[in-house]
Amino acid sequence: MVKIPASTGTSAPSSLSRHYHDETWHTPQGKLIREVVFGMNDGLITTIGFLAGITLALSDRTLVLMVVIAEVCAGTLSMSVGAYLSAKSQREFFQREIDRERREIEEEPERETNEIREIYRERGFNEEEVEILVRRVTADKERFLDFMLKEELGLVRESLDDPWTVGGVMGVSFLVGGFIPLLPLLLSAIQNPFRYSLLATLVALFGLGVGKARLARRNLWLGGLEILLIGSLAAGLGFLLGLLFHL
Repeated sequence: MVKIPASTGTSAPSSLSRHYHDETWHTPQGKLIREVVFGMNDGLITTIGFLAGITLALSDRTLVLMVVIAEVCAGTLSMSVGAYLSAKSQREFFQREIDRERREIEEEPERETNEIREIYRERGFNEEEVEILVRRVTADKERFLDFMLKEELGLVRESLDDPWTVGGVMGVSFLVGGFIPLLPLLLSAIQNPFRYSLLATLVALFGLGVGKARLARRNLWLGGLEILLIGSLAAGLGFLLGLLFHL
């Protein structure tokens, strides 16, 4: 017979539980690394690709700087709004599913309870164990709802993204990535700033790849070279397009 702790109150979490909740990357907020990598990577690649093309098409350094700044600002706004709307749409969809499941628990509790029984039976629990587990799950409506959401939809409410946070992180990440290739253009003492912009971008791409690989526990060199290669291809394409228009 399986013994299940009877306590369902708000007892203090164990030190091990607190340890995991204190580690950012073990929490849903750790998913923001997706927005950071996506936004910064896109900012770097888009800007250096655009700069490569515009440098050949325009000879006036000030004009090039103004055009690229406009592109970075437009890209930041576009990425931020796009990420916000995407996260908001996803959250609204899942919220409708949560509300639907809540209504089913309120209106058809026996049917939902039987679904829990079937889930535990399929996992190999005997009838006595199933009834103990069912009573534990259904004793609290929010626990009941969380169980059904996870088992039927694969959804954990705490994992839903906040649209404002996602949009803000995406926008700032793109802005930071887009600003790096601009740095040499802002320094009037630097002649032929594009080569330095390209170098700064490649270093930043490699560093971003290393950071991503470290979080994913992958080989750091391979992670850095992966994003570096993609960025180099994008910059090369932008250069070829600029050369084409220049001709």
